[in-house]
Amino acid sequence: MPKTPLSTDPALARFADIRAWVFDLDDTLYPHHTGLFEQVSERILLYVERHLSQTREQALAVRADFCRRHGTTLRGLIVEHGIDPAPFLDFVHDIDHSKLAPDPALVATIGRLPGRRFVLTNGSQDHAERILARLGFHDPFDDIFDIIRADFVPKPHPDTYARFLGQNGIDPASAAMFEDLPRNLEVPKSLGMATVLVVPRGTAEAPVEAWETRANTAHIDHQTDDLPVFLARIAPSA
Repeated sequence: MPKTPLSTDPALARFADIRAWVFDLDDTLYPHHTGLFEQVSERILLYVERHLSQTREQALAVRADFCRRHGTTLRGLIVEHGIDPAPFLDFVHDIDHSKLAPDPALVATIGRLPGRRFVLTNGSQDHAERILARLGFHDPFDDIFDIIRADFVPKPHPDTYARFLGQNGIDPASAAMFEDLPRNLEVPKSLGMATVLVVPRGTAEAPVEAWETRANTAHIDHQTDDLPVFLARIAPSA
């Protein structure tokens, strides 16, 4: 195997042993400033307004409550209102992708990572496939583990990580997780995975929802506002 830049960067030495590269999708594999997930978030609110006959203010409160107690709005709607998740997923992922441009640097660096590559998302596989196609990926990932495969139990629930790792035969000690939400890195870190927080370009911190409190950062090994550049420090030279 070709040597990587890790041999000259002690801060990244942990990645020399990584053979399973796990990426969140939204606001991680594509930049936050594209606004794609803002569209998804808006459609989630619209769904809550319509399905529960709520005002915008009520829908905001419901979403915050469901995210706090259930992890996602979808999980709360399933548990407390018995909704069919399929129409929900279709509705909230019906967004405009035109602001998402191909990212050849990201495609190239992920393609050079040694070992296997995965997407672990609280969205749907269809949503992930559309995003990956827009970015310019052509089947580089060994698995897309979506919310359906997780039986609609979202990250950061420990069962979701356990199911994902078990189905793919991944040793957490040789895996790295890339995420834009600090809370979703706590379980991976506890399992022995290397963790990388992806923040919006030009910022020092991840956005925090109104219902959240800023998490302790002890479970975050590295942070980057430019995923392709960070990965280029890890991936073997072309």
